[in-house]
Amino acid sequence: MQRRRFSREFKLEAVRLVKDRGVAVAQAARDLDVHENVLRKWVREAKADPQHAFPGQGQMKPEQLEIDRLRREVAKLKAERDNLKKGRSLLREGSDMKFAFIAKHRSIWPVAWLCDALDVSRSGFHAWLNRSPSAHARHDDVLATAVDRSFKSSDRTYGARRVWHDVLAEGLSCGLHRVERIMRERGLRARPRRRGLPKDVGVRAAASDNLLDRAFEASAPNQKWVADFTYIWTAEGWLYVAAVVDLFSRRVVGWAMKAEMTAQLVTDALIMAIWRRGKPDSLLHHSDQGSQYTSEQFQRLMADHGITCSMSRSGNVWDNAAMESFFSSLKTERTARKVYRTRDDARADVFDYIERFYNRRRRHSTLGYLSPVEFEERAKLA
Repeated sequence: MQRRRFSREFKLEAVRLVKDRGVAVAQAARDLDVHENVLRKWVREAKADPQHAFPGQGQMKPEQLEIDRLRREVAKLKAERDNLKKGRSLLREGSDMKFAFIAKHRSIWPVAWLCDALDVSRSGFHAWLNRSPSAHARHDDVLATAVDRSFKSSDRTYGARRVWHDVLAEGLSCGLHRVERIMRERGLRARPRRRGLPKDVGVRAAASDNLLDRAFEASAPNQKWVADFTYIWTAEGWLYVAAVVDLFSRRVVGWAMKAEMTAQLVTDALIMAIWRRGKPDSLLHHSDQGSQYTSEQFQRLMADHGITCSMSRSGNVWDNAAMESFFSSLKTERTARKVYRTRDDARADVFDYIERFYNRRRRHSTLGYLSPVEFEERAKLA
């Protein structure tokens, strides 16, 4: 049943019938076909505020109007506060950045509030909204596609500088700061590096001197190799990954993965490096003082191939910083954010990272942002 409605005039006259003419409420209600309780309510309202009683549909009393105004003011202030928190960084930016922010958030807050908070005009915003993109904006769109492609192809690990070199390699012209801005606007943020590796607590034999002495550069391939191993957790337990890196190109030339942390692990990695690079001449091999590297088995292999042994000082990770850097990249860019059900899953992923990404595609800052394979190929042509 539709609810009955009464005008302000009807209500005032009904009250006067009771108050001024002395008609009983029950009788007046029957005469007017109004429920008795409703008429009593009208009488009370008129008595409480004779001047502003029954403001009518869509109207409010002055105090209600004031309360509503205050509520709107509080809502606006709250919105401006929240808006400024989101848009604080835009206060020093140009109009295009502010207008883009308004366009993005206009479904949350009124455009007028956003324009006031960011000190731009509504007419300017609507003009910006309807105009065709500028040449700069169109080029930004092209760059954004290349930036997104580079970032995702790196498995979301590249920062702005590496992405920038990828963009330049595609033949697009832009500056580093422009790439930084595009990545910031699109929320493309590389994962932060995680530091710290487990220590080897095995029994160590006699260690060699630190002949490398932190000289992490080489003028040709197969002059200086650095080696180490790390741990990767799987649901089946630890997987130990050993690697050998050529300091000339930072290429991983040998690796091995096993479920046990034994001398055979690091021996297999060195054997792979020798097989892949040929029998080295006047090669310096540097590692830490782990029991695997000081073992008779490993030392005999190096002696048989005429490799000179160098070892870091005890407890000094910076003596093998180049190797620490590789394992940090491996974990940050690939393994740290994954959970491996089996060791075979981890092996496959580490293999993919080393052979398909790191050696062939990953841009290395110490190589002028070339990949290790590309750096070696250019060196052959030089």
